[in-house]
Amino acid sequence: MSKVIAITGAARGIGLATARALRDRGATVVIGDIDETAAKEAGAALGVTALTVDVTDRASFTAFLDRAEEAHGPLYALVNNAGIMPIGPVTGESDADARRCIDINVHGVMLGTKLAIERMRPRGRGHVINIASVAGLLPTPGLALYNASKAAVVAFTESTRLEMLGTGVHVSQVLPSFTNTELIAGTRSPKGQKNIEPEDVAAAVVALIGRPRAEAVVPERYGRQVRLGALFPERVREFVMRRYELDRVFLEYDAQTRKVYDDRIRG
Repeated sequence: MSKVIAITGAARGIGLATARALRDRGATVVIGDIDETAAKEAGAALGVTALTVDVTDRASFTAFLDRAEEAHGPLYALVNNAGIMPIGPVTGESDADARRCIDINVHGVMLGTKLAIERMRPRGRGHVINIASVAGLLPTPGLALYNASKAAVVAFTESTRLEMLGTGVHVSQVLPSFTNTELIAGTRSPKGQKNIEPEDVAAAVVALIGRPRAEAVVPERYGRQVRLGALFPERVREFVMRRYELDRVFLEYDAQTRKVYDDRIRG
């Protein structure tokens, strides 16, 4: 896979696992993260170019892509992975949390997608992959802000994909379920569900780059379940939510265990 691929939010979690998986398959990987120290450490560990990027800032994002191309040549793919996940009662989510979540999770994805397409479309080739979430399809108590942001990513990505048909530029999305990263710190898994690993999501990204398609749900079996579930009557959906304790996962959590993550995303 001799392609230049840039990944945002890649100092940790899914982004880091994706960078490692793509590097191992021969891609030239450039990682970006707002945390300069963590980005440099990750870059050194992987042996790849690591840069600082604020995905909410056009000048910063443009500079990230410029530097990636100056160092390694035309960008083939951009993985918009950077995101945050505030949780808790909807009335407890501050206006600052709401603005930052939408700014990073939605505007950051939109900005990265637009900047990448501007480079790729004249070349007639390229691929933008946006990391969305099953949360974009499955509204859950205590997750309203994140649900809203990822639902926006799902709609934006599909609309943009359709707009790019026939141009040579692919636009895809990956929708992970509960993944063992800092985003779920202090929470418990839904009843009867086993969390996936960042490497599982990374494998889905690698597969999409190898064979582009509209989306990949991780794990794959959840895709049909989630979309069919949206067609059930509301009483059935509510019963299923309570049956798997999804009504409590993001409202009854260990705030102390989660404090390090919460402090970091509020910066």
